[in-house]
Amino acid sequence: METTHMGERPDTTPTRVPAPNAPDRVGAEGLEAKWGELWEKEGTYAFDRSAVREEVYSIDTPPPTVSGSLHVGHVFSYTHTDVVARYQRMTGKAVFYPMGWDDNGLPTERRVQNYYGVRVDPTLPYVEDFTPPHEGGEGKSIKARDQLPISRKNFVELCERLTVEDEAQFEALWRYLGLSVDWKQNYQTIGAKARKIAQAAFLKNLERGEAYQSEAPGLWDITFQTAVAQAELESREYPGFYHRLAFHITDPAAAATAAEAGAPIENGVDVYIETTRPELLGACVALVAHPDDERYKPLFGTTVASPVFGVEVPVLAHPAAEMDKGAGIAMCCTFGDTTDIDWWRDLDLPLRAILRKDGRIQVEVPEWITAPAGVAAFEAIAGKTTYSAREALVEMLRESGEMSGEPVKTVRQTNFFEKGDKPLEIVTSRQWYIRNGGKPWTNPASGADLNAELVGRGRDLEFHPDFMRVRYENWVTGLNNDWLVSRQRFFGVPFPLWYEVDANGEVDYSKVITPSFEALPVDPSSDVPEGYTEEQRGQAGGFVGELDIMDTWATSSLSPELACGWLVDEDLFSRTYPMDLRPQGQDIIRTWLFSTVVRANLEFGALPWKHAGISGWILDPDHKKMSKSKGNVVTPMGLLEKYGSDAVRYWAASARLGLDATFDEQQMKIGRRLAIKVLNASKFALTMGGEGADLDLDPARITADLDRSVIAELRRVIETASQALASYDHSRALEVTESFFWTFCDDYLELVKERAYNRDGKWSEDEAASARAALALVIDNVIRLLAPYLPYVTEEVWSWYRTGSIHRSAWPTAALLESVGGDPAVLSTASATLIALRRVKSEAKVSPRTPFLAVRLEAPADSLTALESVRADLAAASKIEGPFDLVALSGEADPEIGARVASFELGEAPAKKKG
Repeated sequence: METTHMGERPDTTPTRVPAPNAPDRVGAEGLEAKWGELWEKEGTYAFDRSAVREEVYSIDTPPPTVSGSLHVGHVFSYTHTDVVARYQRMTGKAVFYPMGWDDNGLPTERRVQNYYGVRVDPTLPYVEDFTPPHEGGEGKSIKARDQLPISRKNFVELCERLTVEDEAQFEALWRYLGLSVDWKQNYQTIGAKARKIAQAAFLKNLERGEAYQSEAPGLWDITFQTAVAQAELESREYPGFYHRLAFHITDPAAAATAAEAGAPIENGVDVYIETTRPELLGACVALVAHPDDERYKPLFGTTVASPVFGVEVPVLAHPAAEMDKGAGIAMCCTFGDTTDIDWWRDLDLPLRAILRKDGRIQVEVPEWITAPAGVAAFEAIAGKTTYSAREALVEMLRESGEMSGEPVKTVRQTNFFEKGDKPLEIVTSRQWYIRNGGKPWTNPASGADLNAELVGRGRDLEFHPDFMRVRYENWVTGLNNDWLVSRQRFFGVPFPLWYEVDANGEVDYSKVITPSFEALPVDPSSDVPEGYTEEQRGQAGGFVGELDIMDTWATSSLSPELACGWLVDEDLFSRTYPMDLRPQGQDIIRTWLFSTVVRANLEFGALPWKHAGISGWILDPDHKKMSKSKGNVVTPMGLLEKYGSDAVRYWAASARLGLDATFDEQQMKIGRRLAIKVLNASKFALTMGGEGADLDLDPARITADLDRSVIAELRRVIETASQALASYDHSRALEVTESFFWTFCDDYLELVKERAYNRDGKWSEDEAASARAALALVIDNVIRLLAPYLPYVTEEVWSWYRTGSIHRSAWPTAALLESVGGDPAVLSTASATLIALRRVKSEAKVSPRTPFLAVRLEAPADSLTALESVRADLAAASKIEGPFDLVALSGEADPEIGARVASFELGEAPAKKKG
């Protein structure tokens, strides 16, 4: 098998090729190993580095998360991408189809901690040739407090060590599936190249004012101990209780006026609020009502004292308060939810946070709680979890009589980290952000509002299917904050930053120290900035390194730049960027797709790709989305081995982009049947001329009306399939090709096989040659139409009579068959008539080999000419041995064929051959 590249493909339309060398028995077993090894050896899918950008089709392949195992959903979506890659390669494009590995992130960290029995202490120095205390399952029994603390650099090296094995397993599965990836083009999101590019991109963002740090309240996951971005949120139902609590109005006159206005004032001075977070009473900074709420207008500008703690707080107005919710007045705490943040900012309220990052109440009594009873109450909840603090406070409220009635059950919507299982809290911390249009900002490079600019990018991007565009646009227009990109984790790309330490030993975070681009990548926890020494780390007048890492999306958002070699291989970058296609799932439009658009827009002022192909989800038999968290995923290797890769690919490719598909092994069985039929029908059709006979592929040899008709129908299929694939509708292309192929096998092949064999010389040589040429040309084109879907069986058939790989051959062109002419109606009429004649035998319950002694067929006058031209083929295929009359229709036609078998006489079926 010879390697062929752009401009070197074999001629796909020779008039004659050597006799096929098909095996005695064909089968689909073992083709994955046979052809996979040869594709790798011959470099069949290697990217042509000499191709200029106009000749290239580049794909921003999703880098799968390397932690655990792939599931059938991956097979589903990656098959869609591979179909596109194979089609584009056959149309003449130099396909740049890399593979990335998303190695960083929380799942990998947790696995490494358990596997090796270690945890990170970023203040520790790096240890050369470090040996972990455990390896394998032994580490799973070690509690976090007993895990050995090591430096971040040592921990990252262990992460890299463990992910290498996963990557090898993933690659083996992808190869078995038949992904036509160039395996020499790959990257890791935590590798040295990725660290350099991600750090360089961030420094460029920082230089241009697109990245900034801020000490601000934000969403925090107490389990993973990290800040969480807006794009990583999931709103889930969470059980809770409403507690009706009394705040005490300090101005009796204001209380009386409010009562007259209809405010629910009790005991003359108590105004009640309803809350699900009584444990945050110590953080209360105000009561808030709507400015138009007449009930509470008399209280605006006055103060109330909080229950239990006795802290005086103001009553204020804000338009976000809901008059018809609960009592119409709410307490603002710093912070219970995102509304509290808005009120805190808008009303310029003090910061009185009491919740620590570990989800517990702080130990120290806050300075604003001064009443002895309040101090004692706080001491009783100090250090407790929010749950325990809530229980303790509710009991105090019962005893003080400041809670009306018992808590009432409710179910509330609250924010969770998509990987977490506890509600997010809001804590104040120093974090890094990249501008993404969530806050008003004018892009200096374009002079446009960034949010509007990003909406425009979405409108310029070709979404497939187009209705996915609205998901992007809704997300961008609904943003309310910039992109939080810092994470308090370890296995990820570190921010390339240090901070000056002043003469008093205090870290001055406004004095940022950055490395040169030439020094990248750096790890500030172990590397030293230029002009300093390691001895100055943490010392007065010295420096400290930034310990946070970048959000995983901050690295993955640079996947086009990573894959194409930005800053590390400018020649490759010039040939492949901007890319042509971003394939991905619908659930990460708001994260991966959007963040990639943001980075490309800020860096290059343009889209990173022309097209976005969005796959749907895989549903289980109960029509629920498959996911690891639900425990309903199916691992694919068993399916690939059971049905064959071509069959599983057929199931995946039968689904349209953007639409969910049910996991269906029955569809895989259909795919296997198709794959085997391709092998058997191809061998049958290509060997009609007998052993040693060359294949005649000259369209000029096709002269019979039926043969010209099948070629005319083939031209239509080529045109339809080509147009569908060019429009990213791979399922439509498969559907029309498969339908034609089965008609070809079931009808046309049966109709012409006797003429093609011509064993008894009943037909002229030209008539037989016409059938053989048509059969060969149909197979030659159909296997190329099916090659993107069934790469193994089509390569097998191609090898019987062609050199080179079918996957480097030219995509079928209808124009090359135009000279044949032909009327598709001849084939459809002949097929329908053949079906009608078969039905006669079926209804008579006789063998298909039973001869007709006589047949009278009535048909509309306008179809008699077509039937007359195929009379001999129909007679041979249906075993009509006597008179075969074709007459004008005198009664009603069979609605399926426009004709009817008016009369017939059946003979005796031939005896079965013995042995």
